[in-house]
Amino acid sequence: MNRHMSRIAPLAIAFILAGTTAFAADFTACQVTDTGGIDDNSFNQTAWKGVLDAEEKLGVGGRFLESQAETDYEANINSLLGGQCDMIITVGFLLGDATKATAEANPDQKFSIVDYAYDPPVPNILGQVYATDEAAFLSGFLAAGMTKTGVLGTFGGINIPPVTIFMDGFYRGVEHYNAQKGANVTVLGWNPETREGLFTNNFESLDDGRAFAQNLVDEGADIVLPVAGPVGLGSAALADELGVDRLKIIGVDADLYFTDPGKKHVYLTSVMKRMDATVLGVIEKAMDGTFEGGILEGNLSNGGVDLAPFHDMDALVPDALKAELAAIRQDIIDGKLSVGG
Repeated sequence: MNRHMSRIAPLAIAFILAGTTAFAADFTACQVTDTGGIDDNSFNQTAWKGVLDAEEKLGVGGRFLESQAETDYEANINSLLGGQCDMIITVGFLLGDATKATAEANPDQKFSIVDYAYDPPVPNILGQVYATDEAAFLSGFLAAGMTKTGVLGTFGGINIPPVTIFMDGFYRGVEHYNAQKGANVTVLGWNPETREGLFTNNFESLDDGRAFAQNLVDEGADIVLPVAGPVGLGSAALADELGVDRLKIIGVDADLYFTDPGKKHVYLTSVMKRMDATVLGVIEKAMDGTFEGGILEGNLSNGGVDLAPFHDMDALVPDALKAELAAIRQDIIDGKLSVGG
């Protein structure tokens, strides 16, 4: 599907088939993306995989609308009303207000939103939220154990909670490493106390991803965590050019070893947010009658978040560090170790 069509005719696109079974199925799940688009190799694409998995496993139909700008959100959601969608799934914190307004005006329509929780809950919206800081904490400890320069870097797309939770976890994982090892690894790009750091203020520009990563490298960072969706692909391209001895990347949302195959060798790991698993779970709830407003959380314990394998860099990670990461992971799951500040 041409992603630019949604700007021209969202009402028409709402009824274009995005899954081969949509009109034959008894249940249809419809997704509205944020501005990253359905094929962002990251956030929206992972959420869409949940719909595709539901097509395969549950026999549902699936379709999507892409938002080109924030002004598209409410129009795109409204265009899916009218009984054609049993479940409307909106993807991203920035769709929170538009989703709430439409849901309250249409109480019989089931909604779910990725990365947003309402307080108090809205009866017909199930929020999908993620303890991303748990997996990001592991990535920070890993990076601190792998850096050669003693300097790490991170930057975000926009200073909003679903972005900064990655940066919080990463920073505190490094702090934990320093405390355990008597080390002094530093993190550039984020301060969890002041809530200030480096932000591109978009989720689209690969040029920004390259430029922000280059600035961090110039300041000594040899491992960088970009939390900005497709923007991070620009950072990966820089790592490819510089070589992984100078710059390694930690991906976010999906396992970028697979979703960015041309640059897969630059990824030390990825902090995975399993939107596909929670989206599938929400659809199952809507189909079996257990759907209700509230929160569905993904965490290390239930597999909703995790640290990706090291893939091509596996041999570079010392066995002792792998063992420490496994122990920390279990301590987080068991509640023995807090990843908060």
